[in-house]
Amino acid sequence: MTTYVDTSALIKRYVEEDGSAVAEAWLRADPVLVTSWVTMVEVRRNLARLLGGAELATARQQCVADLDHFAMVAVDDALSHAAAEIGEVLGVRSLDALHLATAQRIQVPGLTFLTFDLRQAQAARSLGFTVVGV
Repeated sequence: MTTYVDTSALIKRYVEEDGSAVAEAWLRADPVLVTSWVTMVEVRRNLARLLGGAELATARQQCVADLDHFAMVAVDDALSHAAAEIGEVLGVRSLDALHLATAQRIQVPGLTFLTFDLRQAQAARSLGFTVVGV
């Protein structure tokens, strides 16, 4: 099994909020986790917004360590064009379009898409992904 993890799911590992236990269970259940390099940027920005001091430093360090175990997909020209198309057709936010294009690019049959963002979940379902979290 392979799970694509978006930012809304990964951030729950470092910040206790609704759905954190569910996110953690999914993250532990699948040995093959995939995300975009965009996720690192989004998670670090959100951590800096939500945490401070030693708590921020610990969360940042854990995030870097966690992402070392993910398959990380780079954003390139082709992925950017695919995301632009998804954004135009589905009307999703730019970063959501990048996540969706990344999940499509890896072409894994039966890919599970882990998100806690309702709009992202709806768009992922419309693209045929099995969505968990929301």
